[in-house]
Amino acid sequence: MSRIRGSTRVVAILGDPVEHSRSPAMHNAAFEALGLDFVYVALRVRRADLGQAIAGVRALGIAGLNVTVPHKEAIIPFLDRLSPEARAIGAVNTVVRRGSRLEGHNTDAEGFLRAVRALGFRPRGRRAVVVGAGGSARAVAYALIEAGISRLTILNRHPARAAALAERIAARSATIEVGPLSFAQDAARIGEADLIVNCTSLGLDGKTSPAILLSATARHCVVYDLAYGARPTPLVQSARRHRRRSSDGTGMLLEQAALAFRLWTNRRPPLDVMRAALG
Repeated sequence: MSRIRGSTRVVAILGDPVEHSRSPAMHNAAFEALGLDFVYVALRVRRADLGQAIAGVRALGIAGLNVTVPHKEAIIPFLDRLSPEARAIGAVNTVVRRGSRLEGHNTDAEGFLRAVRALGFRPRGRRAVVVGAGGSARAVAYALIEAGISRLTILNRHPARAAALAERIAARSATIEVGPLSFAQDAARIGEADLIVNCTSLGLDGKTSPAILLSATARHCVVYDLAYGARPTPLVQSARRHRRRSSDGTGMLLEQAALAFRLWTNRRPPLDVMRAALG
């Protein structure tokens, strides 16, 4: 982005924390590559200030948003319309301005599927464990159900929240089990998984990790951590020590961003440029 003018349209990511986000570098590189008069900024918004922040988005004419932890569910009452996917998932990660109206979308679900498929994982008929039950977990669980997973286990610190998510995405085509985080230490349950996904905030600091008994997993099990950073997350490092296919959330970040970029600009996203900006 060479210049910011009075005509420049602003897109922002709202979250707390948000300083670690690599989205500004990725989107600004894409805007510049296509010669678009846009700029992307990161804004830290506390949970209690979200309503005021969205009022500011409206007043300032901001063109679009990405939404990250902890606002993906909380933002919904402040929007005018939801896409069918966002409504079904109950979480929003992308907002588009349509005139005076703010429209909520969810590109996390499709972005996640594209990322795990790139690792060679095909959900149909397989078994998955999702750790977490927040906004990102909602998108991941929904995506796996839609893609034909046969058995899904949702684990959360508060099992009632996992149960609420299971009820929301219940489908005849899949068996859904819920439980506390301690189930991730159960060799029998973990040993059956073809895919394990960390959807918690553990790992964002580069130090913490959910306690998952990776030694009990099958050799073919894929471990996917939605967290990402400059180095492999502790969960990815552990998975690699156990010689399991694994990845942090960079692939999903890229794929969901490409979908959001098209929503904001109606232009084909320059994936190679965006991937290079991620480093």
